[in-house]
Amino acid sequence: MIGVRLVQKVSSTRGFAKLAPHVVPALDRAVHRLTRGKVLLSAQLLPGVILTSTGARSGLPRRTPLACMPEDDGRCWILVGSNFGRPGHPAWTHNLLAHPEAEVSWKGRDVPVTARLLEGDERAAAWRAVLEFWPPYASYQARVEREIRLFRIVRRAR
Repeated sequence: MIGVRLVQKVSSTRGFAKLAPHVVPALDRAVHRLTRGKVLLSAQLLPGVILTSTGARSGLPRRTPLACMPEDDGRCWILVGSNFGRPGHPAWTHNLLAHPEAEVSWKGRDVPVTARLLEGDERAAAWRAVLEFWPPYASYQARVEREIRLFRIVRRAR
């Protein structure tokens, strides 16, 4: 438990927010590719997926490693658009708003999904669950004026 608490404390800092967006995704993508989808480094602490969405402007596939909160025994997931507590919404959230059909790599398997932005009471309930799951998200929200976007992604038929 001490290791997780230390990581939570470090990940709540502004320094982490500046460095992590440049290091964590690049490492995740490289290791995921080298292991043919079997390993995601950041998932050693938090469950994670590689989201393949369609670029909102480009229309091209965009692969983004993300922490997630699995729900319903891995049939759906909550994705948190925290952007490590930086001011703007992350690009992948714009992509899902424009093109909600996507794919995730989950435990080495590609899963087609549909994303839905959570709002109102549904978002509030999910946010409480997310904060229990990974408390540093509260620090991220406190640093930004925007409301952090939450998406529920659900498996769909191929």
